[in-house]
This record gives sequence, C-alpha cells and structure tokens, in this order.
Amino acid sequence: MNSYRSLAVLLCAAVFTACDKNAVQDITGPVAGARIKFFNFGVNAPGVNFYANETKMTAISSATGIESTTGTIYGGVGSGGYYSAIAPGQYTVAGKIAATIDKDLGISKLTATIADGKYYSFYQSGFYDATAKTVDGFLLEDPFVTAIDYTVAYVRFVNAMSNANPMTLYAKSTVTGTEVAVGTVVAYKGAGAFIALPGDVYDLSTRYAGSATNAIVRTAVSFSAGKVYTIGARGDITVTSTTATNRPFLDNTANR
Repeated sequence: MNSYRSLAVLLCAAVFTACDKNAVQDITGPVAGARIKFFNFGVNAPGVNFYANETKMTAISSATGIESTTGTIYGGVGSGGYYSAIAPGQYTVAGKIAATIDKDLGISKLTATIADGKYYSFYQSGFYDATAKTVDGFLLEDPFVTAIDYTVAYVRFVNAMSNANPMTLYAKSTVTGTEVAVGTVVAYKGAGAFIALPGDVYDLSTRYAGSATNAIVRTAVSFSAGKVYTIGARGDITVTSTTATNRPFLDNTANR
C-alpha cells in the first residue's frame, strides 16, 4: 500500500498541477513535453475556463464537487498559478465562459504551435466587448533559464494593457534605494527578457519611453533568490481610482 501511495505522489509532482483541486488533466499517460499557464487579464471579461482545442486545461471545483460556474475571473491565473502539462502540437487556445448563461462560448481564441520542452503563458487581455462577446488574447513563450543561479531572482515584464503606451518596468530596492530597469520598453502583447535581480523587497513602477512620471506603481514586492517571476501590467490606464477592479495594476506571478 505504501508503495502505491509513493507512486501517486510522484505522478502528481511530475505534472505540476494534476493533484490540485483545479486540475482537470489525465495523468495515466506519458507526461506531456510542454507547459502552459493561463491569465484572465481581459478588462470586464467574465470568468472562463481555458481550453487547448477541446481539452479543458483549467476549471474550479465547488464545495459539492461539481465544477464551479465562476471559472478564472478577471485578474486571476488558472490552476492556482501553476503550469499545466500539454503535448507539443498546434492548438486553438481559448477562454470559454464558465457561467451557465453562454456556457462554453469562446470569447478569446488564437491558433498557436506549442513546442516540446518549452513553457508558455496565454493572456486573455484588452477590453471585453459585451455585445460581440469577444476579448483579445495572446501567447508568449516563457524562456526562463534552466540553470538557475540561486543567489538571484529572475524577473521580466509583460504588457497586457491594450490602452497603455509601451512601458519600461523599474524596480527600486527598499533596502538600498537602488533602482534598475527590468529590461527595455515593452509594447502591448510584448514581454521583456528575464533579468537577474538580488533577492530583495522592491517598489515597482512603469514609465513611458522618455518620461520620468510613473504610469503604474506597486510597492513592497518581494523577489526571492532562486525564483523566477513575471510582472504583468493589466487594467485600464485611464482609471485613477486606487480601489477599482479595473485600475492599472502590476500583477506578480511566479514562474517557478
């Protein structure tokens, strides 16, 4: 009996999220050769379940064990922020409405080729069109280094704000006061390179090219040495409220 339990634990670890309550994948076959993560950053978009072709990659269970109709809501990351295993190949990646009304209607779709051994992030982004019931989306490769230097953290910037100008992310150490640019200027649907930073607590900000004025600010963000992070800009750049759901925001999600 103990040997069977040990095998189950190893299988769960091998597919990252297969034993998470949000997991929907079958672990009886070989471990897939690629990984993908899903973000719902579409302003005003409904909660969705994410699909690769007809395979449901993310879902949320309720207290009764029945799939929740909430899905991954705006600002959320599917599968608790973990990568899902996926076989290499060409896919139609989509966010489909999780609610009972318009259930499984695809609101964000794109066709992409997933390569063996690589990591990806799919972003549902831009502004949700409630009439057409569509929202933008894009896919990025996550090319973080495989040989991790455990004395530093690795950070990159993704711009998922459709109404913001190209921006650069800056990180200012709350200990030393030193500020550095995290990569270069990044346009909508783009990503900067992963940059090594000392493990520390940072105040983050973004600025438009040639401007000294902060466009978005987030304070006291911790980056631990030996880990990899993506800072994603989301929301509506025109919103000035500091509490509105759709305010400009810098999301911090660990890649590994």
